[in-house]
Amino acid sequence: MDYADAVASFALPTPSPVPIPTPTVDASPARRFRDAIEPIAMHSVWSRVTNERLAGLGLNFLTGYVWGRAAALGHPEPGVVVSAFAVFDPALITAVYAEGRAAVGRDEMLAARAESTVASLTDVLGDSIGDIEVSRIADTLRSAVSSLSGMGRPLFSGLCDQEWPTSPVGVVWRACELAREHRGDGHIAVCLSEGLDPVKTNVLTELFVGFPLGSYSASRGWSPEQIAEAADDLRAAGLLDDDGLTADGLEYRREIEARTDDLDQPLIDAINALGGVESLLEPLASWSERCVSVGAFPPDPSKRAAG
Repeated sequence: MDYADAVASFALPTPSPVPIPTPTVDASPARRFRDAIEPIAMHSVWSRVTNERLAGLGLNFLTGYVWGRAAALGHPEPGVVVSAFAVFDPALITAVYAEGRAAVGRDEMLAARAESTVASLTDVLGDSIGDIEVSRIADTLRSAVSSLSGMGRPLFSGLCDQEWPTSPVGVVWRACELAREHRGDGHIAVCLSEGLDPVKTNVLTELFVGFPLGSYSASRGWSPEQIAEAADDLRAAGLLDDDGLTADGLEYRREIEARTDDLDQPLIDAINALGGVESLLEPLASWSERCVSVGAFPPDPSKRAAG
């Protein structure tokens, strides 16, 4: 999949009025922070500048995404990458990971990814940031994420070992990326504790945020047959009714999100100890909206809510 195809797959017209994804309604501080930073954290994935730089190294959208995230782990075996990515089809991840590694070495890819992403984000934010404000937020976020434990969080821990960018905008991006991986690793731990397999995890999430059944799961490489089987199992458990969540299913998925928030609370506590998360939400959300407005993140609110 190339960059243009990826953008087209999620750059659909937004209905009016804009739907509000369920997890963003009456959201906790941890969830509000997560939603505020998502487009910033994922700038390395959705920036045209970054994708063009990686394309010059022989990477397309998917190989850049998979190798770009997995490289923080070092040179792991494919099974380790499959495990860390969790909700993707193993065959897809194994093939894409091998293709990415064959195209470009780890050090060159990591350097190109970071340099192009920071340059792109700096250009996108432009005059929407002030030197004092962005430095304050960069310092706060870096201190907060640096205080967190990496126990049981492979993608977060691998990224912790990477060199920090030197500019304040670069620090904001890396800190947001770390915060995103921290929450994602925690979310997978919650789903594992519930006995959910990858396909059921995807189905519950896509319906929770407002995607049609199977649409988002398919983007993770799962076949229609695998999705249908997972949906049947969830119906048998009383969590799905036809193609939507039942009341019990909605409550169950809300509980998973609340437990994810609980595992993310050390980050919120660390930010609060440094001045308060509320003081960061508005500028971070504003910068994320800037990313969306210039096409550096999909406009669909369900995509932003799903990750």
